[in-house]
Formats: sequence, C-alpha cells, structure tokens
Amino acid sequence: MPMPSFSASTPTAGRRRPALTAVTAVAVATLLAAAGCSGSDSGSDSGDQGGQNSRNDQDGQNRAGKSAAPKDLTSQKLDWKACPTPSAAEGGGTAPSPLPGGTKWECATMTAPLDYAKPKGATIPLALIRAKTSDPGKRIGSLVFNFGGPGGSGVTGLPSFGKDYEKLRTRYDLVSFDPRGVGRSEPVECKDDKQLDAYYARDMTPDDSAEEKSYVDGLKWYAGGCEQKSGKELPFVGTVNAARDMELMRQVLGDDKLNYFGISYGTELGGVYAHLYPKSVGRTVFDAVVDPTESSEQGSLGQAKGFQLALTNFAKDCVSRGDACTLPGSTPQEIQNFVVGLLDRLDKKPINGFGGRQLTETQATNGIAQALYSKEYWPLLEQGLDEADGGSGALLLVLSDAMNGRNEKGRYSNIQAANAAVNCVDSKQRYTLAQTKAKLAEFRKVSPVFGDFLGWGLLGCSEWPVPGEWDKPDVSAPGAAPILVIGNTGDPATPYEGARAMVKALGKGVGVELTYEGQGHGAYNSGSTCVQNAVNGYLLDGKVPKNGTVCK
Repeated sequence: MPMPSFSASTPTAGRRRPALTAVTAVAVATLLAAAGCSGSDSGSDSGDQGGQNSRNDQDGQNRAGKSAAPKDLTSQKLDWKACPTPSAAEGGGTAPSPLPGGTKWECATMTAPLDYAKPKGATIPLALIRAKTSDPGKRIGSLVFNFGGPGGSGVTGLPSFGKDYEKLRTRYDLVSFDPRGVGRSEPVECKDDKQLDAYYARDMTPDDSAEEKSYVDGLKWYAGGCEQKSGKELPFVGTVNAARDMELMRQVLGDDKLNYFGISYGTELGGVYAHLYPKSVGRTVFDAVVDPTESSEQGSLGQAKGFQLALTNFAKDCVSRGDACTLPGSTPQEIQNFVVGLLDRLDKKPINGFGGRQLTETQATNGIAQALYSKEYWPLLEQGLDEADGGSGALLLVLSDAMNGRNEKGRYSNIQAANAAVNCVDSKQRYTLAQTKAKLAEFRKVSPVFGDFLGWGLLGCSEWPVPGEWDKPDVSAPGAAPILVIGNTGDPATPYEGARAMVKALGKGVGVELTYEGQGHGAYNSGSTCVQNAVNGYLLDGKVPKNGTVCK
C-alpha cells in the first residue's frame, strides 16, 4: 500500500470482551476474518486497466459482449479439485471446511490472456473456487462474487462468508476468484514481511520537510520493490482486464449470462463489466457501492467524510451508555477530541504493542478505521482506545494488522500490494508534493481524525512505475438487465451517496436503488431481513424491488 488509504476489502466485524493485555494476534485476526469485505472500498478504490487496449474497450470494441480471448481459452475445461490450503499471498490458514450439510469447496485454475490486446500471447492463471448448488433441479447457473478491495481474495473470502449465502446456493453454484494480481492469481509482490512491518509503521502524516522527504522516499522505495518483483504484470492488473476475465469466466462456466454479486470495489468492477458487456449481464447485485462519478481525490475526500461520520456515530453510542462508556468525555465532540489527542501523542511517541512492536500514529489510525467498518466492532474500538490511553497499543495494532493483511505469524497477504497496483494503474491522477499540501486543509476540515491521513494519501501513486488509465470509470450500460444497487446510510468506506450516483451512471432502466438505514460497510450481511428478502427475491426469483425501496 504505497498510499494511506482504507482498502474496501478488509475483514470487518468484531466483539469486545476480556481485557487483551497480552493480546494474541490469532484470536483477534480470527475474529476479524469472520466479517465482511470492503473492503475498502471507496475513497481509494478506483478501477480500470493499464495498457492501451483499455481505451479501445471504452470506445466500444467489446460492447457486443464478445470476449477477446481465443477459442482455446473460451472453451477450456476446468479441473475442479479439493481446495489447497491458502497461499501466503491469500493470507495463509487452513483449507476451507465443508458447508453445512457437507458440501465441499472445489478449486480450479482458469487461464486468461495476460494482455487482451495480444490474446494469443502470454497467459495468466486465475484461481477459482465454487460450492455447487444444493438443489440441482432448480439451478439457474453460477453466481460470481467479488468481495472488494481491490486486492481481496475471493478464494478465501467466499468460504469465510459461505454460510451467509446458503439460501442463494439453492439455485446457484457459488463462485468466486482471485482477480489477476491477487492471491493465487499471479500475485503482485513488493517487499518482504520484515520490510512491510517497518513500512506500515512509518509516519504517513509528515509535519516538516524532513518527514515529508522520508515519506516520499518511502513511496519510491515501495514502488521500486513492486516494479522489481512484479514489473511484467503491473500494466495488466487493472479493472478492465479483471472485467474481461469475468466475461471469459462466464463462458468457461457455461453460463448464458453473468449472475453477479459485487461488494464494495466489486461494485465498480461489476459496473465496468456491465459497460463492456451489457448484453451478458444477468441478475446482478451491487452492495456497498463505489461512486463511479468521483475522481480518486473526490473519492478519498468522500471516504474521509464517511469515516468521520462513522466515528461520530460511534461516539454518540458511547455517550448514550453513560458510565458504561470507558472513554473520557460526556459528549461526542469530547470523545473525538480525546481520539485526536491520543493520535497526537502517538505521533510524538509510539507505545508498546505486542511481539516487540510498537503502535504508531499511523497504525492507530489504521486500526480505528478498521474498527469502524462494522457496528459490531465498536466494543473492540472502545477497548482499544481505552487501552492505548493507558499505554497498551496491542489491540489497535492487531486491528491495523487486519487492515494490512498481516496474520498472527507475521506474514502479509498481498492485499495491499494488489490494492496499490490496481488503484495506480486505474487512476490517471498523479499529485506532486505541492499539490498534495495544498489539499490538506480541505481534508482536515472534513475530518480532524482521518483528514490528514487520507489527504497525504493523494501522493500514493506519484512514484508508481506504470501510468494510470482514467479519471473516472465508465459504467454506462444501456440495454443491460436490472442491477440492484444497495446503499447504506452509515457506510464509512463507501458513502451512501455513491449508490445513487451508480444508479444514475448505469443509465435509465438499469440501476434499481435500495436504501438501508443502518451502520457499517455493506447491507446484505447486516442482519436486515428487509435487505436480504429484496436481494434473495431478485437473485432467486427474478423479482426486481421497486426503485427507491427503503429498509430500516
């Protein structure tokens, strides 16, 4: 992650209980992994592919819904087998357990062109996972998931949430994948684990010229590592190529239409797919929606507002519990002031974390953001802030590790490397130091807690070795089937306004808006029966909800 940004695909849920004075990363990491993905996404989420052939697609080369892949790839047969243990790039761990009822997960590798402009040239392996339908007689086809990021592994993500989608499995094979550059799909690599420990601890909100130089030097160092280790694939890991891969996947899976469930960044990927292949769009749901009309700068500013709103809601909840709230302050503003003061103290002097590591201001900010992805995290956030105030940064450090993809063994997945690679090959914007500093006041005004962090993040792609491709993704999809677009009013990572913008951008008669008045990143897994009934009714029975439906 060369930029301070909150990936929209990181684990998101949690609960608080006994004091974690000697916190174990595995316990909290397991807790966090049970939640939903963002991930991120949102402010730093963007989406298009590097390489000049993406421009051709924007001009309509593939709008007829035909894949650019040669016949030997569109007709390939997948060899489904028992899933292996997750790779280090996927985050490690154990092979996925069977679903309730005993259905086992199966994995396969699909071959795709590395460069669709040269479809008979070099190829890239894409890792897939599926659980076959529980009722073959009522099977519609495959339902493909992308849980966000960019950079999130679908091969590990889908089994984590598999039980949440059991109703959908009555009519679909549940399918997900590691997009190109992610997990087992030729992962982007940049630095080793020890180097990343130091990199993620560094000061990402410089206060003087010396710290500014150190920050910029760090961006150069990180980007140089990505180019050295993954330079050949970096131009080809963007969102347009991932959308092309999904069209190839549709054909290889034998589906007439792509039935799709995109979450967070997955909504942007789905929107780009719908633009390129409108006639291939099947029953599709977008949840936790990235605003496709915003530039990366606007998205980052929106994310600062979103996380600030979530922090305010957290503070209001804490205050409402009176003496049961362990944080100092009798008003939400006083709690926010406490958080700002804590971060200022950490900027001057980090505190002990765990395993010989310290909690820095950067990691604390990251950990706070991680805990705001879900209301279920709020007790953990309260505990982590309280303990940090007392000198123990363990819990906030573990939350930060979860955001960055670090497991209990100190190994990093490649979620943040892939996140950087996709974002920087997608977005044209390249800010100078002077331009970034000129924007900081606006960011700080929007969020006293997250503004500096996300404002400095504008520099994130400045040293990237591959040029960006667009200002904003084109998701217009005239003639596509209805796409159900769900916005959550309390979503910190993909603010609610993005859903309405996506509906408008998809075009008349395509986007169908549904509002969930709740907290957290995403709506389907929030526990709202109203949202689940609307989604299930569309995906299972083809019943499109009324545009403007509101769930509380």
